[in-house]
Amino acid sequence: MPTTPTPGVSLSLAGRTALISGGSRGIGAATVRLFRQAGARVAFSYRAARAEAEALSAELGGPSQCLALQQSLTTPEDGQALVARTLAAFGDLDILVVNHGVWPDDSPAAAITPARWRNTLATNLDSAFGLVQAAAAHMLTRPWPAANGAHGSGAPIEAARGHIVLVASAAGQRGDPFHADYAASKGALISLTKTLSAELAPQAIYCNCVAPGWVTTEMSASAFATPKLAAQNLAAVPLGRPAHVDEVAGPILFLCTPFAGFMSGEILNANGGAVLVG
Repeated sequence: MPTTPTPGVSLSLAGRTALISGGSRGIGAATVRLFRQAGARVAFSYRAARAEAEALSAELGGPSQCLALQQSLTTPEDGQALVARTLAAFGDLDILVVNHGVWPDDSPAAAITPARWRNTLATNLDSAFGLVQAAAAHMLTRPWPAANGAHGSGAPIEAARGHIVLVASAAGQRGDPFHADYAASKGALISLTKTLSAELAPQAIYCNCVAPGWVTTEMSASAFATPKLAAQNLAAVPLGRPAHVDEVAGPILFLCTPFAGFMSGEILNANGGAVLVG
């Protein structure tokens, strides 16, 4: 007997609560939008872009469904405070996406000042550790869901107490000339992902990483300021273009659904086919 075709596959986050750091612009804002479309309540942080953050919150349901939180992120304590504010507002946390970061101007390693080094590592790594530490501590208090067989859509079984996704970079795998501080911080996030997975996967908390290559954002605008610069930076990208922010937000969403239920400690590359070895 022929089967009735289903209307499509849903990557649903209905009933989930997520915290996305650096959510007012770029990859972060695209992820906030996609998570809301998937049915999640979302809190997101911003540092200075108040107008953009408030507009995004209003667009996506207001503070009860999409809460903008102004928060400096340069210390572990800052990250812990952001998780605490999310829990105070929403009462629970299923998903953490660590997306915030800085990419300073070009500078040879010999010229990077101690102050710049400290600021990049403080923002991109220290506060990220505070976020994952506080989020994991909460997730470990959450009940262990029962596995009830395959989902109606055919999705695999997932019994998750939480999901953590770190947004790193291709720079953390192959280096990034004139951005030694940035590359070091993103490489550390990749190592942190693997370590957290080894610790937390047995506790039903999934930790994965998305590592984008070039993406069209305000932060990367200087890399494409002229046709010559754009050609240089895209020379090793087989697709010949930078990613759209949705092409990074999509993999982040996927990693937080049951369809990624057998993935933990994974570095999911979204780099247009660029080879990361050699």
